[in-house]
Amino acid sequence: MKIGIVGNYGNDNNGDEAILLSIISQVTEVFQVPSDVITVFSNNPKQTAKRYQVMSAPLYYKKGNAVKTFAATYMQNKKIVKTFDLLIIGGGGILMDLYKREAPLYGSYAMMAKNSGVPYVIYGCGAGPLSSDLGKWFIRYMSKHAHSISVRDPESAELLQSVGVKKEIQVIGDPAFSLKKERHTHSESPVKIGVTAVPYYHGGYWPESKEEIYQQYIEGMAKNLDALAAARPVEIMFFATKFPQDADVTKDIQALMKESAHTTVIDRNLLPKDLLEITASQDLVIGTRLHSLILATCTATPVIAVCYHHKVTDFMKLANLEEVSIPIGEMHQSENHLTTAYELLAADWTQTCEQTQKLSTTLYEEAMSGTRQFTEAIKKNV
Repeated sequence: MKIGIVGNYGNDNNGDEAILLSIISQVTEVFQVPSDVITVFSNNPKQTAKRYQVMSAPLYYKKGNAVKTFAATYMQNKKIVKTFDLLIIGGGGILMDLYKREAPLYGSYAMMAKNSGVPYVIYGCGAGPLSSDLGKWFIRYMSKHAHSISVRDPESAELLQSVGVKKEIQVIGDPAFSLKKERHTHSESPVKIGVTAVPYYHGGYWPESKEEIYQQYIEGMAKNLDALAAARPVEIMFFATKFPQDADVTKDIQALMKESAHTTVIDRNLLPKDLLEITASQDLVIGTRLHSLILATCTATPVIAVCYHHKVTDFMKLANLEEVSIPIGEMHQSENHLTTAYELLAADWTQTCEQTQKLSTTLYEEAMSGTRQFTEAIKKNV
């Protein structure tokens, strides 16, 4: 048996790496096979192969322009794809055209599989934004010929349907919810607070640089964390799921804080197992990155979200946590956003922790239910 996995892997985005780890774990458990029967298409094949004990190949072959890159990638990697019994396209927010390359790139893998007679599944993905005609065409193509489709939230399913996807779409949550880590005992009230940040409109990372918006954001985060630290005896730990970009943002926030003595920054690249250990050790996580919220939920750690992207808003809606979701564009308008959300959760802390444990269990079961896509696709092809 040979199985391929393609997604946004090998970029030192450890939220995406958590997804990859979860899918590899699911595949090896479901089929009772060693990890070396899996090939992952990665932006850093050597790192991916070493980290997960899998086979790995380049995600794409850059050749000057988009058309040449598409052609070279198709010709090179079709040779590998045709040897598979199953190709898994996912997870992560790859069904989009914000960065222009995603839809054509992942669409090319659907073409490789279809033209080689290899079944493929679209697995646990997020969708959107989708604004270009080309991007929508590729997503429709991928979906039409897939054995099955699953997404991580209802909004992604609705978006796919709105651009013309006709096939049934299953909502299974994010594959990373299948990761588990026993949490440390909660404090009697939330004292240990983990915080993640993103380089929102920062020129070194964001598709569009707007320095004024970035400054508003980090100043708003600093003032809100100051207000929380002044009101409650908390210990704030900044950590990053995308390194070093997110760590640099937390340093910028920390530098603006009056209560910085109550903060620490973990300034290193944290692998998924490290992130699980950190979130399990916190009482509460204030997250901007989606997978800081997901991994916190895996460890039954309550969360507050700073919503920088619709996928974060969608997750908090799915979890019935809209009351503790703060739009990132509003963070600078008040210094009490985080304190208000904190007090909502702390008011009945025992109940908050119990509800988070139930949420963690439910999302784990939903994520594991998606593995039926793997077995059904292979059975149909036998």
